[in-house]
Amino acid sequence: MIIRSKAPLRLGLAGGGSDVSPYCDIYGGCVLNATIDLYAYCNLIPLCNNKIEIYAIDRNEKCIAESGECLPINGCLDLHKGVYNRIIKDFNLKPLSFALYTYADAPAGSGLGSSSTMVVAIVQAFVEWLNLPLGEYDIAQLAYNVERIDIGMSGGKQDQYAATFGGFNFIEFYDCNRVIVNPLKIKEKNVNELETSMLLYNSGISRTSAVIIEDQKNIVNINQEQRLMAMHQIKQNSFIIKEALLKGDFQKLFSTMQYSWKAKKGTSDMVSNANLESIYESAIESGAYCGKISGAGGGGFMMLFVDPLKKLNVINALNKFNGHFVNFHFVSCGATSWKANN
Repeated sequence: MIIRSKAPLRLGLAGGGSDVSPYCDIYGGCVLNATIDLYAYCNLIPLCNNKIEIYAIDRNEKCIAESGECLPINGCLDLHKGVYNRIIKDFNLKPLSFALYTYADAPAGSGLGSSSTMVVAIVQAFVEWLNLPLGEYDIAQLAYNVERIDIGMSGGKQDQYAATFGGFNFIEFYDCNRVIVNPLKIKEKNVNELETSMLLYNSGISRTSAVIIEDQKNIVNINQEQRLMAMHQIKQNSFIIKEALLKGDFQKLFSTMQYSWKAKKGTSDMVSNANLESIYESAIESGAYCGKISGAGGGGFMMLFVDPLKKLNVINALNKFNGHFVNFHFVSCGATSWKANN
């Protein structure tokens, strides 16, 4: 028997950064995101040899250890090991023996929430294997606990919930890890129009989101008033963009998205850089309405919103850079798992 699972990556449409503590604990955060047909995958094979074997196929990394109650967090596949440690601890289980294989359609640092989505996919595989009594909120919170508390990686809360629930969601974040996921019932024609009006561009610029997020955490300090106001604007814009999407008011959506990107850059000097600005300006000059980085910024994937008749102009204009375009479609299904025969 083999257990398989997958969880979808997400595009951060609005509000990103307001889901990061301590901002959301003090002021409350709101994020609009949507999952796409790029995934993190996990394959789990139960073993009977008292071994734990972990393979990150796309990263060419592996870890083989004796089965035990706690695997060492030492910089090698810590997220994978962290899920196992948390599962054993929370459910008071005896040591398990298994082989775990993972890979993703986008690398870490892409701005699509790939690291958190991978954690969700791994948790989902254990839920399927062990028949754990976890609902969607439980899975997302457990994944958050592994990544942010156990491993200590800086970041927000939206990625785990987006990957677990799937679809278009307006997610609210409050203190004490209180999260409310509001699934949006968007007319199919509006989803089609948004998808048709978008280009997803991999800038080819790698970045570490944790560094940017650590910088953004400091905006709650009294001497960071301008950055704090920028984050307030980002949160407020998420309400406007949500309403525009629900009503199909794309002129309002695109204009607000443009203001939101400017505000995003006001939260940290590391959100953008000269290379990203060159890409953005070339896209605008060739016909894009607006654009923004998905995720913390600094690199990774850029979302461009374009008149469908001018898509080819934008594509041709960006061919001079080192990135590339990625085809995508929005998907409504979140993390899922199943058993298959070897």
